[in-house]
Amino acid sequence: MLRFTMALQMLAGAALGFWLGVQMAPHGMLLAMLVMALALPLAVALLTDLYSCCVSRANEAAGMWWRSLAGESLAGIQVFLLRQPWAFAAPRILPATGSQARIPVLLVHGYVCNYRLWDSLTPALRAQGHTVLAINLEPVFASMDDYAALLHDAVQTLCEHTGQDRVALVGHSMGGLAIRAWMRRHGTAQVARVITLGTPHVGTRINALVNTPNARQMAWHSDWLQALAASETQATRSLFRIALSPQDNIVFPQRAQTLQGVTPTVFEGLGHVQLATSAPVRAWVCTELALL
Repeated sequence: MLRFTMALQMLAGAALGFWLGVQMAPHGMLLAMLVMALALPLAVALLTDLYSCCVSRANEAAGMWWRSLAGESLAGIQVFLLRQPWAFAAPRILPATGSQARIPVLLVHGYVCNYRLWDSLTPALRAQGHTVLAINLEPVFASMDDYAALLHDAVQTLCEHTGQDRVALVGHSMGGLAIRAWMRRHGTAQVARVITLGTPHVGTRINALVNTPNARQMAWHSDWLQALAASETQATRSLFRIALSPQDNIVFPQRAQTLQGVTPTVFEGLGHVQLATSAPVRAWVCTELALL
């Protein structure tokens, strides 16, 4: 889907370059087509980040907002243009490279993403001694309850592969809710820790571009989210470590995104996608998992 979207944007850019060449410089038409074909996907990504950062802006320091806009723009280009569209290989278990064997980790991406979101975090976890499996949530536009079976199979696979009876789960954005939905159905016996990054635990006020089941479930104070919270005990919530950013451009109100009894770790000046790619968050995740 990402490759198809990028191809449409590049075709539109090439058509615009053709028109510009006809109007202004026929001898440079091919160059104009090439430049515009490459520039349009980049422009769309930057304008999307600018719009989301503007509509989500909270009453926070202006400097942090500008910092998040710049960082999120770079992270968006890295993830949505250079990584995720080129995820040709199927997800697979990646063994630890560190000398000390630690608890295995399951990585769960968010809405309209895939396992390559985790390209920055995976090497750090493996170097620390964690066997890692990053999965794809499919179908893309399903109910999050439908992902429970997929997560359960992944957890069993990790446990069988490593010989351990528990795993740690890290979820970005919607991935954190998919983990909670799996825990509601299958319990917490195999859970050592859950870490969520920018997860809309109480829902987001952003307007979803597509009215899909999982988008509706992530709406601010949705019935699904309230039922999910009501099903959880304090013992379940104690397994969670939550990271959020006051400048999150997708999940807002930002500081509300936590669970009862859980004090979140706040990372200033980061955008939504950045929470899965930034070095400070990566170090924090590794530190939390090293305690297990």
